Amino acid sequence: MMQVKETARIGFTSLLLGAAMVIASSVVAQAQEKSQESQPEKTVLTKKSASAGRDPFRKYEAPAPQLKRVAGQSAIPSIQERIAQYKAQKVAAMNARMAAPKPTTALLLSEIQVIGISRSPRGYAAIVEATPIKLSYVIYPGEPFFDGQLVAIEDNRLVFRRETVFTDGHRERAVEYKALRQPAQVNFMAAPANQSVATATP
Repeated sequence: MMQVKETARIGFTSLLLGAAMVIASSVVAQAQEKSQESQPEKTVLTKKSASAGRDPFRKYEAPAPQLKRVAGQSAIPSIQERIAQYKAQKVAAMNARMAAPKPTTALLLSEIQVIGISRSPRGYAAIVEATPIKLSYVIYPGEPFFDGQLVAIEDNRLVFRRETVFTDGHRERAVEYKALRQPAQVNFMAAPANQSVATATP
């Protein structure tokens, strides 16, 4: 009877040990599977991080210096091109039943001369001459030009705001003054000389 009990106890103990070993082996197998599954993710992350940065086994090369481009002034169309553009805008405005643009929009500030300044019911007005086409216009403050605008009319000069457009798109504005055109000086020495010669002859 004692031998039977001892044998049963040994068998039960071996059964428990066997079950514990099976459970331990299954736990180890699951842990290995998890580690194998997570290992590719780590390699991918390390690859990404390595590709994102600089290669440590390659000699460092300084980046090439970028040359700063200096923007130049935009090309200004010729007077014929500007007049053709003004005529096209005028026809388009008439077809749309809108106010036509002013003819001064085709002129540069450097192409006008101030002939006179007068006072009108609308305030000060100026008479300017377009030198390329030899035409005169009466202008008021706010009058637009191709490269600027008339800001104010003073007693003996006009105040303009000049706008310069560059090739990179930015614009620069500056104040420009235009004085009245001085009358041409006549050589008064010729007439007295002729008269003196005339009186000297008998």
